[in-house]
Amino acid sequence: MNPVLVTAVAHEPQRWTLTGDRVAWVRPLEPGDAGAEQRFFNGLSLDSRHQRFHFGLRELSPALLQLLTDVDQRLHRAWVVEAESPGRPVVADARFVCDPEQPEVAEFALAVADDWQGRGLGRRLMAHLVHQARRQQLHGLFGDVLAENRRMLVLMREFGARLQSHADGPQLVRAVLDLGG
Repeated sequence: MNPVLVTAVAHEPQRWTLTGDRVAWVRPLEPGDAGAEQRFFNGLSLDSRHQRFHFGLRELSPALLQLLTDVDQRLHRAWVVEAESPGRPVVADARFVCDPEQPEVAEFALAVADDWQGRGLGRRLMAHLVHQARRQQLHGLFGDVLAENRRMLVLMREFGARLQSHADGPQLVRAVLDLGG
């Protein structure tokens, strides 16, 4: 059976209460979010950028920004998390991307602003990605994690992911989540 490719994402923002009584809203990434995504990236520490992109990225090029924000919400689904504060800044980003040749599995990625880490937001986002992937009838999710990113590896184990050696070398670990499809 082929996965259901979502044709439109019409879901209302969800309000999440996090550790420390912080409140955030998760919603699908929209076409006009490029500026907010750029500000989110610029606010990440160099370490957080390295954890997300696996190399020392100082700025998002226009091409990479377009790649991250030109989302069809079918094969490439993405969400942003906004703080419940003036200006509603983006404090996290999560996504999964299906290969058109193999649309039953998707690669996932997420990033959380430094001052929002340790509050359960990454866990909530991972649960959200798993839920959305199951709704789309995907069979699995996978993501490449730096071997030094202990927090993400612990999170992946909590979700039951298989941690595998990576073909690109020991600096990366592939986390594979079987969604039972």
